[in-house]
Amino acid sequence: MRNWFKNENVQMTAIALATAIGAQFKINPFQEDYFRIGLGVSILLFLLMIMPHLSYVKTGILTGFTSFIVQSADLLYDVNSMSVLESLHDNVGAGIYYIVFSYGLSKFKDRFHEIQPLLLGGLITCVDFSSNLAELFIRGVLNGTSILDMKEWLYLFVVGGLRSYFVSGLYNSLAVRQMRVLHAEQEKRMEQMLNVNSGLYGEVFYLKKSMKTIEGITADSYDLYRDLREQDMNQYSHRTLGIAQQIHEVKKDSQRILAGLLKLYDSEKAVNMSLSEVLNFATKGNRKYSEMLNKRIEIELEQQYDCDSPFYIPLLTVMNNLIANAVEAIGSEGTIRIQVLEQEEDVQFVVTDSGQGVSEAKRNIIFEPGYTTKFNEVGIAATGIGLSHVRDIVQSLEGHITIESVEQGGKGTTFVVSIPKRNLVKGAEVEDSFHRDE
Repeated sequence: MRNWFKNENVQMTAIALATAIGAQFKINPFQEDYFRIGLGVSILLFLLMIMPHLSYVKTGILTGFTSFIVQSADLLYDVNSMSVLESLHDNVGAGIYYIVFSYGLSKFKDRFHEIQPLLLGGLITCVDFSSNLAELFIRGVLNGTSILDMKEWLYLFVVGGLRSYFVSGLYNSLAVRQMRVLHAEQEKRMEQMLNVNSGLYGEVFYLKKSMKTIEGITADSYDLYRDLREQDMNQYSHRTLGIAQQIHEVKKDSQRILAGLLKLYDSEKAVNMSLSEVLNFATKGNRKYSEMLNKRIEIELEQQYDCDSPFYIPLLTVMNNLIANAVEAIGSEGTIRIQVLEQEEDVQFVVTDSGQGVSEAKRNIIFEPGYTTKFNEVGIAATGIGLSHVRDIVQSLEGHITIESVEQGGKGTTFVVSIPKRNLVKGAEVEDSFHRDE
């Protein structure tokens, strides 16, 4: 049924029938019965505006013919004081109106969404008025009546304007609503893409650090192999060589994976993003995260500095991690305050939570590789990006991260990330450092 209605001929026929039926609901503004205003024009205009893929001229001809048939059929039931011939002449004029009206709209149908609403209403009013003049001319020729009545012309123009602006206003209202829905969907997809890229960026950092470790182990293994061979410890030297070769294979596999991840990351890094947008996505995502954990957490944002940066993904990765850590550090309810401050040549990102705080002993090791406070129900450590990698990302931007914590009084923990402004707004040298070890 749905595929059947997608047929353009069926759609044009439906418009013609709807217009012809709507035209039966009409008013007679003058004493003369030959001039009538019905809902048919409004219906035709609205349906044509929401279906610009149709042929307006064909639709107008079909609508004019259908209107002539339907209105002529009414003569069998309601002739009044007019003769059948005069009524047929009137119906011909009405049919001509629809044809001229549809033809006039076809001249700018592809620009409905581009033309300003006031101008669009004015253009439709002119088309409507011209179509009414064509109808009056045909009726005047067929019935031998005069069409030079300025009062009627003025009324035609006013009614046409009201009708045109009403329908075009309805169309623009629907277009605005559709744009809002589309914008919300695009924002949702952008959020998903940023979350994926943020995770991908963290995984790349993991892998790059692992690559350096693997390279060091491979070099040490070959050195050990040579030392053992020089000491005629062949049994151990061959085993060491085998281990070195296996590590080398792991290194090559890791290089291939890293190359693929870098291609995926680079493909999405074509534009800049403002710090305010980064913070918006980070806070929005972590509000959902706190709700998922059944926590009532208020996230406050104070931003005194903003700029566009090509490194929105690293920044989003850092802020996501710090805010998520704050969410997890808070009990059932609390507050997270995020500040973006301008400090001379640096930009400071401050994340403060009202959690339990971090002990002095842990503060000394919290940025060490492998450190985590997150374990699942069977005691297995979490695999998410840790603070050591957050620190590495910050350092890749030539910045630094510090922690301040007060365990008593419920004042919680404060992380302060400082990054030079020049690296946020330019970042060419920083970008090179990220790809230097590929």
